[in-house]
Amino acid sequence: QVQLVESGGGLVQPGGSLRLSCATSGIPAKIAIMAWYRQALGKERELVAIITSDALTTYADSVKDRFIISRDYAKNTVNLQMNSLKPEDTAAYYCHVRVVGYGPYWGQGTQVTVSS
Repeated sequence: QVQLVESGGGLVQPGGSLRLSCATSGIPAKIAIMAWYRQALGKERELVAIITSDALTTYADSVKDRFIISRDYAKNTVNLQMNSLKPEDTAAYYCHVRVVGYGPYWGQGTQVTVSS
């Protein structure tokens, strides 16, 4: 059974930093893509960042130059370093994995709140 478990969310002041992590287990094949999405209250889920099996990264315009996605290929984990956080970054953040021939899979989400 595939499981994705996010951690690292919390309350932070504007301008602060947080690091999200996503641990996976039960992955049945090669992971093609690992990504982070977020969903603010009353809004649709949106892509934050993607990292491919070739380490290519893509970011939403709203987080470019502030967020960094990274991946541990041996452990099948993905991280999101979030810097210079803004109130509009407040959302539930979800780990997303696409496995070749299977999936996709989602984590349960971790809440990030940016407020003074």
